[in-house]
Parts: sequence; C-alpha cells; structure tokens
Amino acid sequence: MEPPPLLLSLLLILCFSNTTFSVSPPVVLSPTPSPTSSPSRPNSSSSTSPSSPSSSSSSALDPKQLRALQSLNIPTSKDPCTQPTLLQNNITRCDSSKPFRHLLSLRLSNCSDDVALSFTALKSLSTLQSLQFVNCPIAPIRFPADLVASLRSFTCISSLRKLTGVWLARLQNLTDLTVSNVQVNASGTFVILGNLKKLKSVTISHANLTGSVPKHLNLNLTHVDFSGNRLKGRIPSSINMLENLESLNLSSNGLVGEIPTSFGDLISLRNLSLASNSLSGSVPESMSAIPGLVHVDLSSNQLNGTIPKYFSEMKSLKHLNLANNNFHGIMPFNASFIKRLVVFKVGGNTNLCYNHSVLSSKLKLGIAPCDKHGLPLSPPPAKEDSSEDDTSDSDYADNDGDDSAHKEHHHGPSKVVLGVAIGLSSIVFLIVFLVLLSKWCG
Repeated sequence: MEPPPLLLSLLLILCFSNTTFSVSPPVVLSPTPSPTSSPSRPNSSSSTSPSSPSSSSSSALDPKQLRALQSLNIPTSKDPCTQPTLLQNNITRCDSSKPFRHLLSLRLSNCSDDVALSFTALKSLSTLQSLQFVNCPIAPIRFPADLVASLRSFTCISSLRKLTGVWLARLQNLTDLTVSNVQVNASGTFVILGNLKKLKSVTISHANLTGSVPKHLNLNLTHVDFSGNRLKGRIPSSINMLENLESLNLSSNGLVGEIPTSFGDLISLRNLSLASNSLSGSVPESMSAIPGLVHVDLSSNQLNGTIPKYFSEMKSLKHLNLANNNFHGIMPFNASFIKRLVVFKVGGNTNLCYNHSVLSSKLKLGIAPCDKHGLPLSPPPAKEDSSEDDTSDSDYADNDGDDSAHKEHHHGPSKVVLGVAIGLSSIVFLIVFLVLLSKWCG
C-alpha cells in the first residue's frame, strides 16, 4: 500500500513544475486589448518575435478615430476593425490602409442618454461612407464638410430627434437615404431631394412630411418609400420615367385622383403599395405589362370598376390586397390562383361578389356570393347558403360528414311521426273491436 502515495507525490511534483512554465503566456495575453498590441507586452525580445507576423498582417485603428468612438461611449477594449461583432449594438467596418486603418461604416444603436455628437468627433470620422443611427434620440449636429463629402449612405431610424430638409439636403453624395420615425421639418420632398442627384434608394417614412410627390426624381432610383406622411395631390405621371424602379411605397398619405395610366412603363417594378389614400378610378390595364410584380397593395382607397383578370396571369405575384374599395362585379379569380398567393384580400367591397359554383365560401373572402344576375346576395339566405356550400365544396374532404349530418337531421322526425300514427291506429282498432264485441255479446 506504500507505492501509490509515493507515485502520487511524484505526479503532483511533475504537474506543479509544468504549471509554472505554462502560466506565464496567459497572464501576458489576457490583458491585451487587441492582437495588434500583443508584441509590446512582453519584456524579452524572444517573446516578441512570434507575434511580429500578426502585427504586420493587420494595423490598428487610427488613434483619432479610436478617441472619437470613445467619446460616443462605444467600447473599444477590442479593436473595432478586427472584431466588430464584439461591439454589441454597434457595427463597424474598416479599410486596410497602413500604418492605421480607418472606419468606412459605423452603426450606432440603442444609444444611452448621455451620448452627444461633437463636431470634433465627427471630423475625425470623415472617412465614413456609411453612417447609421438606430434608436438614438440624440440632438443632431452640423456635419463637417469632409464627412458630408465622404458619406454615401445615411440611415436615421427613431433617432436625432428632429431633422430639417435643409440639413438632409447637404448630404449631396448620398446614394442611399433612409429616414423613418423622425419628424422632418420641410416644406416638401423636393427641398430634400432637389440636391441629391446620386440617390438610388430613398426612404422618408413616418416623418410628418407635407407637400406632394415630386414630379422630377432621379432616374436611377430603384427604391422609393414616402409612406406614412401627409403628402397630398396626384401621383405625377412623370413617375413612369423611373424604368429602374423596383419598389414604390406611397401608402398612408392623402393622395387623390387616378393611378396614372402609364404605370405599365415601370417594367422593373416588383413591389407596389398605394394603400390608405383617396385614390379613385379603375386599376389601369397597363399594369398588366409589368411582368415581375410580387407585392401589390391597393387597399383602403376609393378605386372602382371591375377587378382586372390579368392579376391571375402574373406568375411572380404573391401578395394581392384590394380590400376596402368600391370594386363591383364578379371576382375573376379561381381557387388555384388564390391558394397560390401568400396574401389575398378583397373584403370590404360591398358590390363585389364571387361565383359560388367556382369558389367555396370556406375561403372566407369577406364578400358575398353572386346571384344569377351577377349581383351580390344581400343578405344571403341561410338555407340557400348551406345547400350551396354542399354543392360547391366537392373538392373538400369534409363534405361527406356534412351530408350525413343533414340526412340524420331530416330522417329523425319522420320516424317519430310513423310511430305516433301506428299507436293511434292501434287504439282506434281496439275501440272498434270492443264496440263490436259488446254488440255480439248483447
């Protein structure tokens, strides 16, 4: 029993001796703020030589920009260029210049109340090409000229409190502008967009904008979103010149008049939303010339006429909302088209109806079935509806169960009547028999 303790003692000594040699590297590396500064930590030249290749492969962030990030309360214990994901709510992107790298993209998200933009900090960040503020309700400040010239993308969502059209108009080199849920003080959209000649994507939504939709927009625009504002007037026919436009959202404004008949010229359009305005007239036939429409929302307007059948021929269409308008006549779609869509809404059109021999009421379209004259049944009789459902639901598996229930319901009362009749006949027969018997006995 003596050898095991001795062997154990030897093992403990060996383990202790190994730990004394292996502890020193972690102690040196653990306080290191970034891989680029690791060569300066050890005292001996032999320990710096293994780290020298990593220092030559990447450079640290410009010290001025590092101080600017610190002034914005962005944690910089990790190099923002080499480990941007460690910045939690904030995202950065840098170039590869030497001896110091520079920021190209910066996103500030969920800022604390004590964050304040300073002109000095922004001047140090003049290499930025993309700047985003998300949930940062801090006071805006005039951007330095170098930063204005460098910026290509600017995003402001629920941030910077109030903005002015003049302030945004200074960002002349932008190709992408997104402002949402921020009050913008401007007499119209042209005040902002008049100087932004390089824009390809513009979103100014829920910003309390007044005025009208601009008649002259940059022809290179691919995305336009002015939703949730107070724009009035008509949709300008000149909008058909935006041949590269892929997305148009003018919903939740005060627009009136008809949809321009030249809408079919927007051959690149994929997403269209004109919902919640006061548009009237019919849906233009020219829209059938747009082959790639995926999303169409014309709901909550005063559109009239019949619903165009060409929607069912659009192979890419996934979302069609025509609810709450004044459409009339027979809806021209069959069940296979409706089931192919992700979203389909036509409710709220009181003069619109569906052919109950083609469509089932189980689709719950929100409109009445048509009578033989092609007019909506109002109000639809309950008995006729139940019989129509049975005949039109032949494609549904639960139809047989409904039929058996109806049969049991109708055959039940006839058995009771038959039993009562037999009982009464028996009583009458018995009375007649007793009367005759009494006569014979007498």
